Amino acid sequence: MSKTDFQCTACGYQSPRWVGRCPACGNWDSFVAAKAVSNRKSAREGSALHSLTEVAAEDARLPTGITEFDRVLGGGVVPGSLVLIGGDPGIGKSTLLLQTAECLCGRGTVLYATGEESARQVSLRAKRLGIRGANIYIASETDVDVIKEHIASLNPAAVIIDSIQTTSRSQVQAVPGSVAQVRECAAEFQQVAKGTETPVFLIGHVTKDGILAGPRLLEHAVDVVLYLEGDRHHNYRILRGVKNRFGATDEIGVFEMREEGLVDVPNPSALFHGARQEEAVVGSVVVPTLQGTRPLLVEVQALVSANPYGMPRRMATGYDVNRATLLIAVLDKKVGLKLGHCDTYINAVGGVKITEPAADLAVAVAVASSYREAAVLPGTVVVGEVGLTGEVRPVNALNARLKEAAKLGFRRAVVCAAREVQDYLETVQVDTLGDALEAALE
Repeated sequence: MSKTDFQCTACGYQSPRWVGRCPACGNWDSFVAAKAVSNRKSAREGSALHSLTEVAAEDARLPTGITEFDRVLGGGVVPGSLVLIGGDPGIGKSTLLLQTAECLCGRGTVLYATGEESARQVSLRAKRLGIRGANIYIASETDVDVIKEHIASLNPAAVIIDSIQTTSRSQVQAVPGSVAQVRECAAEFQQVAKGTETPVFLIGHVTKDGILAGPRLLEHAVDVVLYLEGDRHHNYRILRGVKNRFGATDEIGVFEMREEGLVDVPNPSALFHGARQEEAVVGSVVVPTLQGTRPLLVEVQALVSANPYGMPRRMATGYDVNRATLLIAVLDKKVGLKLGHCDTYINAVGGVKITEPAADLAVAVAVASSYREAAVLPGTVVVGEVGLTGEVRPVNALNARLKEAAKLGFRRAVVCAAREVQDYLETVQVDTLGDALEAALE
C-alpha cells in the first residue's frame, strides 16, 4: 500500500497535509502531492559490514578525455558516482555528455538513455558533431526498470540519462517530473551506480530562477552537481561545480561552442580580461579572481552617469547588485564621491559570474574611475575586500592570483597591506579605499 504525503519542492520537507508556506524554508505554494512507495528495498542486495582499513581507497578515476570537464570533476569521474548536470535549455548539456560518451566508449560500451529525443535524432546530432562511437548504445526509453535491464545486459562503462525529469517508474502513481517520480528515479540510479561501480550522468532541467527543477533532495542524493552556464548570444560556456564529494567545489571549466561541439579553452584568463593591460581605459579594471582552485583574471567595467530624475539606478551583470550598492555607499560616505544622483552600471566581461568578495576593491576602483574620468594605470591589477569603514581587507591565495597576473604580462598590483607577497610583480599595499584609488588611478 502507498500513502499520499505532501512535499516541498524547494527543500524536500514532508507534511501529511498541504500547507501554503513551508515551515522549513519559508517558500510559498511549494507543496505538491508525493506518493510514498512501500515496496522499495531498504538496502542493496549483498550489503555487508566492512572495516575502514579493509576497504580499498585508491583514487581510481576515469578520465573523460575532455580536459576542462576532468578539471571540474577533480581529475576524472569516480567509478560508481552519480553526477548531475543542470543548465538552461539549449546551453549544451546533451552535447557535452555526448562528447563525453565518445571519449569513454574506448573503455567499453556507453549507454545513452534519452527521453527527449528519438534514437535517430541523437544519431543526427552525433553525426553533426563528428562522433562515430560504435560502442555508444542509444535507448529512447523513459521507464527506469527497462533502462536498468539495458544496464544489466550491456554492463556499460558509463550511463547517461537525458533527462532525469523525463524518467518514471510504473510503481509510482505520479506524472514524470513530479517530486515523487524524480525522487524514486534518482534513488534507483543511485543504487545502480553504487552497486555496479558504474558512473551515471544525469541531465537535469532548471527553473526560471536558474535552480534545478524537482525536489531539493535531488542535489543531496547525487555525488556531484554541475551547472553549465552561459549566454546564448556568446559562444562561451562555463561548467561550474556546485557540489563535489570527490574534489573542490566552485571549480570551473571554460568551453567554446563551435560547429563541432564544445571545445576546451586552455587559457580562460586571456578571454575574460581582454587585451587591455597596456591601454588606459576609463572605468575598466582587471581583477585576479579565484574560481575553485583556478586563478582567473576578469575585466570589470563600470559606467557612472548623471541622473536628473532623482532615483538613481544600480545595475550589475555578473556581480551581486546588493554588494555593488554597498560599495557605492562606501565610496559616497568614506571617499566623498557624490554618487547619490548618478546611475551606476557594472559588468563582468565575458559572461563570467564573480561571487567572491576579493573583487570588491576592483569594482570600487572601476566605479571611481568612471566617476572621475581617470583611467587605471596600464598593466595594473587590483584585488582586495572592502569593509564598511572603508578599510581594505586581505584575500586568500593572493600569491597564486598575482602569479597568474604576472604570467599574462601584468607588471603592477594594488593589494591589501596586511599580507606578505612574493615578488612576481610590483605590489602597492594599501590600508584604505582612498589609498587604493590614489595608487590605482592616473
